[in-house]
Amino acid sequence: MIQQSPAVGRNDLAVLLLILLLASVLRTAGLNAPLWYDEIWTVDTHVRLPWGEMMREYSMNHHYFFSMKAKLVSQIFGDQPWAYRFPAVLFGVGIVAAIWWLARDVAGTKVAHISALLVALSYHQVWFSQNARGYTELAFWSTLGLIFFLRGTHRPTVGTWVAFGLTAAAAVFTHLTGVFFFVALGFIWLVSLVTGFGRPALTRDWVLRPLIGVAMALVLIVLLYLPIFPSLVEAMGEVAATSAVDPMQEYQSPVWTVLEGLRTAIGDTGPLTMIVAFGGLIALAFGAAGAHSAQPLFFPSIVMHIVVTLAILLSLDMRIWPRFFFVDIGPVIIFVVIGCWHGAGIAARAISQPRIGMPLFAIGVTAMIALSVLLVPRNYAAPKQNLAGAFAFVEQTRTPSERVYAINPGGPVFENHFNANWTTIGDPEEYAKAIAQPGPVTLVVLFPNRMFSAIPQLRQDAKGQLDLVHDFPGTLGDGNVHIYRRD
Repeated sequence: MIQQSPAVGRNDLAVLLLILLLASVLRTAGLNAPLWYDEIWTVDTHVRLPWGEMMREYSMNHHYFFSMKAKLVSQIFGDQPWAYRFPAVLFGVGIVAAIWWLARDVAGTKVAHISALLVALSYHQVWFSQNARGYTELAFWSTLGLIFFLRGTHRPTVGTWVAFGLTAAAAVFTHLTGVFFFVALGFIWLVSLVTGFGRPALTRDWVLRPLIGVAMALVLIVLLYLPIFPSLVEAMGEVAATSAVDPMQEYQSPVWTVLEGLRTAIGDTGPLTMIVAFGGLIALAFGAAGAHSAQPLFFPSIVMHIVVTLAILLSLDMRIWPRFFFVDIGPVIIFVVIGCWHGAGIAARAISQPRIGMPLFAIGVTAMIALSVLLVPRNYAAPKQNLAGAFAFVEQTRTPSERVYAINPGGPVFENHFNANWTTIGDPEEYAKAIAQPGPVTLVVLFPNRMFSAIPQLRQDAKGQLDLVHDFPGTLGDGNVHIYRRD
């Protein structure tokens, strides 16, 4: 068992500040890279609207609470990619501090330092902290909510549960999927209430005070979303409908979600991927066991969030994007660190050499830090999706007689954001008509894997009559931008 730490000392604060400084540097490097598709869509259809119109309709693409901050920063500092992303940076650094706080509550200062450092170095954490979207804000509020939930179930003060309600409202106003996390915590509370698992003796305060936080959260959420409630209901139906006809049906598979998460986390590393995945599962198992004695509701809370999220998405036939589980990355890192500690102790005792427990733990931590240091530079290898570069290349190299087509969904973005006079191709019939016309043609293809599935003839032509004249790489999954030409 890892003992919880006493009061925070100056040395502990100094270590935390150094980790936060490192996190800040990693999250601001290359922050002004070109915006990618979702960022542009957010800026054009939401952030640039007048303040009074930002809540006029609901869209899954809008992260309302975040967008308000992005608008404020961009109004102060100008229309720059880094300005739209700056709130994500702040919350990305805030996650590091929140994870330190959570880990310290559960497992002590040593585990808190290591967990915070690994979150600071995490490839995914850096990637989303440089994304003009609300995922880091959602994870920040959710992590704080988890801290207050665990504290509230241990010692149910009114202040703790009021703080829980405020963080829940902030998370859900950032993005509606924040509901998933707090519904999961509600289920854990009910299980604890009925079974007695993980709670102290049942008292009136233990039952009633959490309801104060829940009531506060519900009232605030209803008030915040009330102006767009009819639009919200309509949008939910449209999301399910578009998912049903999505050419990339694998996006609705939990298996694809797991594999995509591993691919983006580790990259194309061959056997190393499976080794890291297997080692991570073992560490998670040890971590769940190690955290149980100090805070038995911690691990079930994260598992329940995953289960609730999958259940809701599958029931609505929605795409299961890995980003829906971004909030779980920090807690999972805590479990892995605890697992290394717990596993090293078990291994040392198994061979009757208790003194080697700490060196074994140090070796495991060093390996995790080294792997993180190796992977995090991939964030800076390319923009997330280089639409600005693709637009500039086409405009600089096209001839007066050349027709330029943007394959959907790129067309509206190039037309509205870059003022391109290009034609949009949205389906196989439009593609067939366009390619049948004589003369030079340029095709700009976003999300090539998706578009090749949606327009099979495009895939075939890309192997024959079309020349790939430029490929703009992107760190986003399927984020390359292909430029094809036919003379």
